[in-house]
Amino acid sequence: MTVTGASRNAADRTLTITSAFDAPAVRIWNLWEDPRQLERWWGPPTYPATFVEHDVRPGGRSAYFMTGPQGDTPHGWWRTLAADPTRRLEFENGFADGSGEPDPAMPVTSIRVTIEEVPAAGTRMTIVVTFPSPEAMDKILSMGMEEGMTAAMGQIDGLL
Repeated sequence: MTVTGASRNAADRTLTITSAFDAPAVRIWNLWEDPRQLERWWGPPTYPATFVEHDVRPGGRSAYFMTGPQGDTPHGWWRTLAADPTRRLEFENGFADGSGEPDPAMPVTSIRVTIEEVPAAGTRMTIVVTFPSPEAMDKILSMGMEEGMTAAMGQIDGLL
């Protein structure tokens, strides 16, 4: 399995997920940059994602929905804050309504992705999700974010 660790830090309001891949950093970056590749792993296996907009340049926006086994389609969005191709991606991540507009009733998280080649070991990817408050952290984690992200990332090896 791709995921090598997951940890929560209530004091910092973070969830950190680490993974390792037998691929160069540029290949892992492409999994984030190319929306067709991103669709193949962003959602958990039972909720595949469809990106209708995707721009990982700073200031860029991404919009997507996931299709559940019962046909439900929860929507989400990103706003790219920073991008250093093959090394780092930072974005805000939130829930959206059916038209893709941000849902003001749901918390917005900040996500930092770090991609680094490790000599003789491939590439390590670290994802740190920061929640705006302890209540937001509890709410989002109780909805299954950690399990969903871990399952989603577990699909990456099959793409490499």
